[in-house]
Amino acid sequence: MGTIGAMATRHTGGGRRLLVTGASGYLGRALMAAAPAMGWEAHGTRFTARSGSAVLDVRDRDAVERLFDAVRPDAVIHTAYLLSGPSMRAVNVDGAAHVARASRRFGARLVHLSTDFVFDGRLARPYREDDPPAPLTAYGVSKLDGERAVAHEDPPALLVRTSLIYGGSAPGPQERMVADAMAGVSSTAFFEDEIRSPIAAPDLAAGLLELAASDVTGVLHLAGPEAVSRLEFARVLAEAAGGDPGSLRSARSADLSPARPLDCSLDSSRAYVCIATRVRGVREALGLAAQAAL
Repeated sequence: MGTIGAMATRHTGGGRRLLVTGASGYLGRALMAAAPAMGWEAHGTRFTARSGSAVLDVRDRDAVERLFDAVRPDAVIHTAYLLSGPSMRAVNVDGAAHVARASRRFGARLVHLSTDFVFDGRLARPYREDDPPAPLTAYGVSKLDGERAVAHEDPPALLVRTSLIYGGSAPGPQERMVADAMAGVSSTAFFEDEIRSPIAAPDLAAGLLELAASDVTGVLHLAGPEAVSRLEFARVLAEAAGGDPGSLRSARSADLSPARPLDCSLDSSRAYVCIATRVRGVREALGLAAQAAL
């Protein structure tokens, strides 16, 4: 896979038809909300029946082809994935391949979402697009294999790696985890030594919609501008929710087995040049004092 290239053979411009897989997910909802104002006629899919979106199991190649034939999208943002479970590889690898194959067949511009967990976290600096991936977890392996499947099936696709997502219109997984810990509903402890690059859902959605209308191809990192520990991030989320950051428990990721990547911070400087959307730091995105230190 390349890094960034120019490809002018796909559709560009506004007022076009967009397909969002995984529209019921946290990022999917942000994309569906932002798309109309950015000139997209948005169509979404979800795994289970609910009004407003088409039901789609991306593991079913024929079903993917039928949906593409019905919607005829100009662009696709593929967010559907599983974090774990027996169907994880089938969704993250086979499903990604099915979406990529259909995108290529129907001439749709594909933006495929991947993760910072394709890296082993041992580089000691933010990862750039040309740094070799080496996932440590089964999830990371499945997402890397999904990237490779997409690149094989649809070489002009854009593969976007991102990080922890927060700050949507409703509390997301990160906010709920912190809220449950503060309320004593869970015994979750937050890693003081695991570094990520969190990005606000509205910023990521706007950036992806811009990229869907662009000719950027290959691999691109689009995450937040700040590298923070899971503990630091949780404390800022707690503060934004009006809770006590000091009530959160800390833990060390390095003490766990099997190993998890410790520093998966991403260098997103290339993406920031490609989009007009300004990606905000964690405190600014949450409406806290921008000058306060994490």
